[in-house]
Amino acid sequence: MYVVIVEFTAQPGHAEDFKRRVRQQANDSLEQEPGCRVFDVCIDPERDNFVLLYEVYTDRAAFDAHLASAHFADFEASVRHWVVDKEVRTYQKI
Repeated sequence: MYVVIVEFTAQPGHAEDFKRRVRQQANDSLEQEPGCRVFDVCIDPERDNFVLLYEVYTDRAAFDAHLASAHFADFEASVRHWVVDKEVRTYQKI
C-alpha cells in the first residue's frame, strides 16, 4: 500500500470553504478511484485553518491515477487561492 500524508494551511477567512471542498474531494476520490482505499480528512481543533489528509492507495500507480484525474485537477484549481501552505509526504505501508 502507498500512503500519502498532506498538510494544508488555509488562508484566514477561507478555512470553512476549504474544508467543505476537501471533503468533496475525499468523497470523489473514494467513489471514482478503485485504487483509493482510504481518504481521511482530519482537522486540528486548536488551529482552525489546518487540515491533514491521510490517503491510502493500492500502489504508486493508483496515486498517479489520482493525480491525473479530472476531479483532482478541479480540486487543485478551486482551492489554489485558499491555501497558504501545502506539504506532501509519501510512505510505503509495511
